Amino acid sequence: MITSPTFTYLSIDNYDIHVTEWGNASNEVVVMWHGLLRTGRDFDELAMSLSDQYYVLCPDTLGRGQSSWARDPQQYCIPYYIHLAKALLDQYAIEKCHWLGTSMGGLIGMVLAAEPKKQRLNSLTINDIGPEIPSDALNRILEYTATMPKFNSIAEAECWLRNNYQSFGEAPDSYWQRMASTSVRRCHNGELSLHYDPAIVEQFSSVDSSASAWDIFAQIKLPTYLFWGKQSDILTKPIVERMLLEMPSLDVTTFNDCGHAPNLTCAKSSQKLRHILNKAAYS
Repeated sequence: MITSPTFTYLSIDNYDIHVTEWGNASNEVVVMWHGLLRTGRDFDELAMSLSDQYYVLCPDTLGRGQSSWARDPQQYCIPYYIHLAKALLDQYAIEKCHWLGTSMGGLIGMVLAAEPKKQRLNSLTINDIGPEIPSDALNRILEYTATMPKFNSIAEAECWLRNNYQSFGEAPDSYWQRMASTSVRRCHNGELSLHYDPAIVEQFSSVDSSASAWDIFAQIKLPTYLFWGKQSDILTKPIVERMLLEMPSLDVTTFNDCGHAPNLTCAKSSQKLRHILNKAAYS
């Protein structure tokens, strides 16, 4: 089993897009795309567990982690991220892949899955996001992202992350330690700050909470699976119920002790995703 990642930078539109790669490139491909202010390293445990059978790619979206920041903040939007995703697949010469997307990454996956002309996905797994975002949840996100936190040490950053991402659910200490080391950057004055472009939040604040993607969701015809943190305020029970009405074949895995969004480090996560991928291979 391959247990160590490799790292590469793709050049897309003269931006450096950082990708963490797991497994053998000759294997079937799984792309794991992170949430709004996170990085591809969030998937380390899950990607490592699948790397014996799959080639797993975990990009840092533009403006996050080790990837470039946008020259034009207007590019911090779903349509441009979809463009980046397609360009990434093209650079790896990947015709089709499996897609796991957490939150924002799930929205990107939904749009890719709904495209009728050239289908790039074999299966879609959505981690705790639906075709709409409740206004209360959107306001909560805007509130906690309004001020970029600063830290004097990695230990201080880890404490902040544990507190602010409690809804991710239980995880080993190694998860939070790695999360801290990959989620911060050193500022010019020596302090630490979170590793994303603050302009991302400015663009996100203009999102219309009444907007939805139900029409897009209705167009998805490929095998689709949902991971749901039952305590989530982003993916509420009424939204899940409507998703099941719109797509009766939707396979839902519930994480009772999680909110937004399950961290996917537990054995249940890797076992379920492996089952999903193996099933999709024969569908």
